[in-house]
Amino acid sequence: MGDNRNFLIAILLSVVIFVGWQHFVISPRMEAEKARQDAIAEQTAKAAGQTTRPGTAPVASNGSSGATILPTIGNGAATVPTSVTRDAALATSPRVTISSDQLDGSIALKGARFDDLRLRAYRETVDKTSPEIALFSPAHTAQPYFTELGFIAAPGSNVKLPTADTTWTLEQGDKLTPTTPVTLAWNNGEGLVFHRTISMDDNFLFSIVDRVENKSASAVTLYPYGLISRVGEPASQAFYILHEGFIGEFKENGEEAIKYATAIKDSTVKSITDTEGWLGITDKYWAAALIPQAGQKFVARFGATPGATADPQQEHFQADFRHEAMTIAPGADLTVKNQLFAGAKVSKVINSYRDQGIYRFNLLIDWGYFWFLTQPVFKGIDLIAKFTGNFGIAILIMTVLIKLAFFPLANRSYESMSKMKKLQPRMEELRERHKDDKMAQQQAIMALYKEEKVNPIAGCLPVVIQIPVFFSLYKVLFVTIEMRHAPFFGWIHDLSAPDPTTIFNLFGLLPYDPTSVPMIGHFLALGVWPLIMGFTMFVQQRMNPAPADPVQQQIFMWMPIVFTFMLASFPAGLVIYWAWNNSLGALQQGVIMRRQGVPIEIFSNLGFKKSPASGGKS
Repeated sequence: MGDNRNFLIAILLSVVIFVGWQHFVISPRMEAEKARQDAIAEQTAKAAGQTTRPGTAPVASNGSSGATILPTIGNGAATVPTSVTRDAALATSPRVTISSDQLDGSIALKGARFDDLRLRAYRETVDKTSPEIALFSPAHTAQPYFTELGFIAAPGSNVKLPTADTTWTLEQGDKLTPTTPVTLAWNNGEGLVFHRTISMDDNFLFSIVDRVENKSASAVTLYPYGLISRVGEPASQAFYILHEGFIGEFKENGEEAIKYATAIKDSTVKSITDTEGWLGITDKYWAAALIPQAGQKFVARFGATPGATADPQQEHFQADFRHEAMTIAPGADLTVKNQLFAGAKVSKVINSYRDQGIYRFNLLIDWGYFWFLTQPVFKGIDLIAKFTGNFGIAILIMTVLIKLAFFPLANRSYESMSKMKKLQPRMEELRERHKDDKMAQQQAIMALYKEEKVNPIAGCLPVVIQIPVFFSLYKVLFVTIEMRHAPFFGWIHDLSAPDPTTIFNLFGLLPYDPTSVPMIGHFLALGVWPLIMGFTMFVQQRMNPAPADPVQQQIFMWMPIVFTFMLASFPAGLVIYWAWNNSLGALQQGVIMRRQGVPIEIFSNLGFKKSPASGGKS
């Protein structure tokens, strides 16, 4: 009874944790995401602006002495509430248009900032008329997000340098496209002339070449820098298998990955010195990353500060780097080239940048610990999707191929479980015969295993070997942008979103939305595919040997129901995968059971024992 009590307590605690997580974490975040989508659809931007964003420009860049590093994040900037729309914020500076098949937006000549960037191929919703994804947004909007590059003066120097308030002139070109770069210029009036040539490729990579002419009579020492500044966390469900936050890969220091919540909690600046690598901020599908000039020593930093209130939309995140000192002799010039990635995390594109020489840039996508399995699995799904024209069909085919690869191992596991199930009646007899002597009961059962040549753990090893591969498939379906807004069939128009139907309004026949019910609405989003998944899980469970303990039998009988509700909020693609995987497993196990003469009992004896006193009726 003690074991049963502990088991029941463990199950109860698990249910409490699950319900609490759904109510206090998942539901609020889903509501926040819905509110954000509504706000975007209405094209409104409510304010959380600042007159001066912390860390947006070097402290010493205006000629003040004594500072040679980027300012500490959150350095003394006053917060002034504003209410500025995106269009109004964009109008505060003259701009250079950005236009390509993948991107549109503009560069602010004031500060030479990348602060207006939209992804043309991606929309906020599956509706083709919904707004494009806005990656970068200017200061004083609801969630500023931008990139800035510049120079810092040497200690004690009073050289005049461009700042966030400096307005550059357009020296060459009038629109930035993949075939037409632009050049910006600024003269400090004291002998230094700055030229910035910006080019872009066909996808999401910008090249920024800064050339500084020293026409003065003395040498000048400068520290080139770059930063990515963001205010507010993205709305997401924060699943443990997904990394969102700071990200970087460095040749001598390895990977650096800090989640948003961890960065805010620590509130410290992480510094890394290296000569090659990249740094930035990543979300599930989008990212911005700076790639400092390779071979030139730089110091990379990651840091975050809380907002004036507890609102996570006021939290400030900054990833930046500073090159080592560069001295320009009189009459000479200095050239430094940095790069900026800003766009969607499309695997083919990301891999092409790695092939072009950006150090381990393919790891911008969170492939997980089993990346050596996850990447080949994705390539297989992507290849199949190109032939079938449907990402959902590709998921089903890839699952079949993986099942075929593990067919011998799975057969061994299912054979072992079938033998165990076949022995269930005899094991029950032994338990009843020795119910008052646990030692004798265990000895009798082990003797039965030996007599029938059954190893009770023989079915476990094949399953353990398969786990990394199927987890890799699960990871692929969760993190890859290719599944976003990809349709399946029928009512599934987005494999990356939960099944939109629910049984609690008869799948749309009743004119109300059960998910809007306070407190319990998120439990009522129980669609068709979660129900199918729950049923397949139930079938597969019923084909396995039942636990010896009656209480555990009852609990395991309820597990498919618990998992049905738990997975209802997961992306439909994942739920379809689990349902299909369960179905294939049940089919394979059923064939093996028939070969071995084991009866397949799905709906009979659902864990309820018959009472002799009741005349055989349950």
